[in-house]
Amino acid sequence: MTADRAHAPLPWYQTVTVMIIAGCLVAIVNFGVRSTFGFFTVPISEAHGWPREIFSFAIAIQNLIWGIATPVAGMLADRYGSARVLMAGAIVYAIGVLMMAVTATPVMFNLAGGLLVGVGIAFSSFSIVMAALGRIVPPDRRSWAFGIATASGSLGQFIFAPLGAMLVSAYGWQQALTVLAGLTLLIVLFATPLLSQNTSGRRPTADEADLTMKQAIGLAFGHRSYILLVSGFFVCGFQLAFITVHMPPYLAEHGISKEFAGIAMGLIGLFNVVGSYVSGIIGGRGEKHVPLAFIYLTRAAITAGFVLLPVSNATTLIFTCSMGLLWLSTVPLTMGLVTVMFGTRYMATLYGFVFVSHQIGSFLGVWLAGRLYDQFGSYDIVWWMSVALGVFAFIVNLPIREQRAPRFAAA
Repeated sequence: MTADRAHAPLPWYQTVTVMIIAGCLVAIVNFGVRSTFGFFTVPISEAHGWPREIFSFAIAIQNLIWGIATPVAGMLADRYGSARVLMAGAIVYAIGVLMMAVTATPVMFNLAGGLLVGVGIAFSSFSIVMAALGRIVPPDRRSWAFGIATASGSLGQFIFAPLGAMLVSAYGWQQALTVLAGLTLLIVLFATPLLSQNTSGRRPTADEADLTMKQAIGLAFGHRSYILLVSGFFVCGFQLAFITVHMPPYLAEHGISKEFAGIAMGLIGLFNVVGSYVSGIIGGRGEKHVPLAFIYLTRAAITAGFVLLPVSNATTLIFTCSMGLLWLSTVPLTMGLVTVMFGTRYMATLYGFVFVSHQIGSFLGVWLAGRLYDQFGSYDIVWWMSVALGVFAFIVNLPIREQRAPRFAAA
């Protein structure tokens, strides 16, 4: 009877397939809700009589807190399992979004949309999902799994961006935020199958050295390729956050309707489903740092072309679809490089520190754009900063060495 139990199939909700699907659904909601915030820039600012910088600063704080909280979320996920962290994050996320709808002062708006939503996004983000998938998927399929999880986040943008625009137009910004807060709680349900994947007390695998978390963090920050990866990921955050928050008002100023802007922003998510999935496949077949470098260079070229050409429906679609292919395609390659260099034991933690750099870039991309817009009445300076940073990221990613870092390989 004991043998029968040992060979009994897992319950359906504990199978690898179900856990992958659950992780993807979490990523869809987490990324989807935050992708709508650009559509609240103008209505919230006008309703409260605020300059655009106030809303931009709150979202910038959100991105910074998201980054700072991600290593903490990673440490907790590496120690106690991803599901508990995801569920706690969903609740905080929902409270923050709901408070955005009822606060009336800049300080409270920063607390709600900045601090609470930032912590909630970090604790329920697809980086925590990918850490869980990285432990249940074989190494030869790991990059593919990262691509699937990232593509799911992009699908969330495709679903939620037009939904957010529609909700604002049909019901007003306060009701729209209330609905989005309720949808955020779906993460609690979707994370339930991952409860079986508890990493508490996890030991290193056969090819990993037995290091403490403190040792792993210290050694990683002494590794040159890790520092280069961290530096390049700053650019990704700057570019994406700037476009997410400031692209809708930029298009409105050039005569593009809110409905068309919602479709265009949604197409970024749709095309990123393809881009992220292909990126995961490429990362599983060969080197990761070279395609990663060329993603940044291509972003710079596409952005330069968009700024130089007149803004129209056609150029907007070309830009958003092209940028969508490159939007989060950096993530599977970046996560893959972390696992190549350091293994999977502290994957969520070490990727979390890479993500801090990403979110510092996000903070500057959102806040600086709002500040410079209020000063000069134009986003042109920030567009060209984005181009220059893309070239910088191309340069710093090329020297990365794809091999296990010293002291992380098993003796």
